Amino acid sequence: MTTNTTTTHTTLRAEGFACPSCVSKIEKQLGRLDGVDAVKVHFASSRVEVDHDPARQSVDDLIAAIAKAGYTAKASAF
Repeated sequence: MTTNTTTTHTTLRAEGFACPSCVSKIEKQLGRLDGVDAVKVHFASSRVEVDHDPARQSVDDLIAAIAKAGYTAKASAF
């Protein structure tokens, strides 16, 4: 049996982190979400890239998870 899942690549802009350890906090928080396949936080550019199943985690869910880690995020075109 094959499962047909569509993965979406979402880029977010995060604010409020000032040290590399903040990166791991965001990556752990997002990585815990069901349907998230990969998370990459770019410290220098404050960019968060997430590969996820949009049927299981919406962009708003991702933003809420970052907020739960103590940071502000919003959708970004780049």
